[in-house]
Amino acid sequence: MSQVRNIRLLIEYKGSSFAGWQFQPNQCTVQGEIEHAIFRVTGQKTTLIGAGRTDSGVHALGQVANFQTEHPLESIRFRDALNFHLSDDIRIRHSEEVAPTFHARFDATWRRYRYVLASERSAIYRDLRWENESAVRRELLDQAAQMILGEHDFSSFCVTASLKESNLCTISRSRWQQIGPVLVYEIRGNRFLHGMVRSLVGGMVNLAAEQQDSNVLNLTLADFQNTLQGNRPDRVVFTAPAHGLYLVAVGYPKEK
Repeated sequence: MSQVRNIRLLIEYKGSSFAGWQFQPNQCTVQGEIEHAIFRVTGQKTTLIGAGRTDSGVHALGQVANFQTEHPLESIRFRDALNFHLSDDIRIRHSEEVAPTFHARFDATWRRYRYVLASERSAIYRDLRWENESAVRRELLDQAAQMILGEHDFSSFCVTASLKESNLCTISRSRWQQIGPVLVYEIRGNRFLHGMVRSLVGGMVNLAAEQQDSNVLNLTLADFQNTLQGNRPDRVVFTAPAHGLYLVAVGYPKEK
């Protein structure tokens, strides 16, 4: 009788042409495409478990996933075998056999996301960043990013339907960096709620805008802080576009 093996994958994908990570009937999803490739390689149907369920249009540089199989293929060779059956918008960067108990989602101790905001338009990069030509005040972005550090209830910064019993998240990195005409936001935390990073970025850009829009509610730095501290329960609805967001890396405890 063949032994069941647990294979971990490190995955990169461009989210523009997918309806998100999670399998959906009659939709092209990253999970669905990789599961189909696994079937083509092994002849076995299996469920691929991802560390993060990225939304439609969101990209990944370091998504982690695992699946179980009885196929005897050498673990490192799953990378090339799966890539042969995948479109150019998905690449398996690494494959390895791990402990039977490993779970890509539940074992993760931190996740790191990146958001790319550009002040100019590009014919090449427009699907890979939020192109917003409105000027923003960098000092306000930095102040807001510092407020995010630590443990907060992020209920006001997520999709209402996805609220959990506990919406506390601990953020260990939150910072903006200027690279030419591009502003890059990096955030790392022990967990993230659905839509949380995009809502945080949207809120920060809204409050830092030099030209305030009279057609929308404009946040102040005090509003942002009060919301983080739970003194303002209104949901922040300034959601940044999905195509500027990347799942960069996922961390796990050291394996024995």
